[in-house]
Amino acid sequence: MDIIIAGDGEVGFHLARSLSKVKHNITVVDPHSELLNMLQADSDLLTIAGNSTSLETLKEAGISSCDLLIAVLHEESINLMTCILGKRLGARRCIARVSSIEYLNEDNKNMFKGLGVDELICPERIAAKEITNLITRNTATEIFDFSNGLLCVYMMRLDSRAEILGKTMAEVAILHPDMEARVICIIRKGRTIIPFGADQYLKDDLVYLIAKPSSIEKIKELGGKKDYEIKNAIILGGGRIGRRAALNLQNDINLKIIEKSRERCFELVDDLSRTMIINGNGNDISLLMDEGIREMDAFIAVTGSTETNILSCLHAHKQGVKKTIALVENVSYIDVSQEIGIDTIINKKLITASYIARFTLAANVTSSKWLSGIDAEVVEVLVKDGAPITKRQIMRLDLPEGVSIGGVIRNNVAYIAKGNFQIQPGDKVVAFTIPESANKLMKLFN
Repeated sequence: MDIIIAGDGEVGFHLARSLSKVKHNITVVDPHSELLNMLQADSDLLTIAGNSTSLETLKEAGISSCDLLIAVLHEESINLMTCILGKRLGARRCIARVSSIEYLNEDNKNMFKGLGVDELICPERIAAKEITNLITRNTATEIFDFSNGLLCVYMMRLDSRAEILGKTMAEVAILHPDMEARVICIIRKGRTIIPFGADQYLKDDLVYLIAKPSSIEKIKELGGKKDYEIKNAIILGGGRIGRRAALNLQNDINLKIIEKSRERCFELVDDLSRTMIINGNGNDISLLMDEGIREMDAFIAVTGSTETNILSCLHAHKQGVKKTIALVENVSYIDVSQEIGIDTIINKKLITASYIARFTLAANVTSSKWLSGIDAEVVEVLVKDGAPITKRQIMRLDLPEGVSIGGVIRNNVAYIAKGNFQIQPGDKVVAFTIPESANKLMKLFN
């Protein structure tokens, strides 16, 4: 696929690097030539320094033969104009990053579609939705549903309370034969492992499973996780993510927002009638103590400073807060943030890339989720007639390196993918893959 990415920073660059690993032809348009030089130094990408609203720049980038134009600059007006011009010049599909929530109602989306903008993405809105989901399902570090909840990806960290520590996957399967779940990968000290029966579960492992909802309680029990009710929470940062998360949560829990901008506090008061708004600095430990951080069940740090978010979450954890969520914009900080005890990491770059990536995949990919902290994704793929993956049982398939099949949905019924299971045409398969193996995996379904 020929893809043009218009960006002015890390979101566009992260997306370009990730999509280039899947062997797409990527051209990056960015106004900052020094940033493009850095990008070219560690990747095989075509780059053009220029303004994406320039007709000449778009033509130079090959807009007339472009399969997908992605505009993810910080200015939403530039993104919208880029897509409108790009569509007129021949781009087949156009995606624009926006910040205004009002653009996302159906009437406005249809209006933009008429102008040539096929899809609108608001990373802040998706981040707020993930926060809401994580607060509601509080024992998970990361969770994502497939096929309307028939299967889900569930990620948890194993601490000293986990019953399965020191046991192999085969031993756990024998002891709990009725548990309908499959481990698709383990992150251990920053290394991604596709596990087999002889692999042991170790303390501090991040374990990703494909599971049926009926087995989640058993998974939590084996992982030493206990449900707890979140009644009180603090959100640090009243920007777009904090505001949207508060709107989602304020009717269900007692909520406080701490925001350092006095002007923004007045705006929040107008929108959040059931949330206490506090004008203050999240770096002020005495303020957090005065606002009762020790009595909080959850602490959500979504300021514009990654360092503030990490440090404040660590302080909240030290004070006994059960659930901490940090917005970490620097991708290189994600591993260390998870290792030092922050429960959940939210990253807008990964959220944006995860949403956009589905438009670059084969037509039979029905859903996808890029995972936080590792360069990998979980995809749901519809199996076509005559696909190679239907020819043998799963245990006999020659799967690419870095690929694991977790579950299958057949006739609206979910199955965990065991070795003797044979996939059939019309099934939906949920699989884990690293980017380098994504194309090889797709060939098994076509």
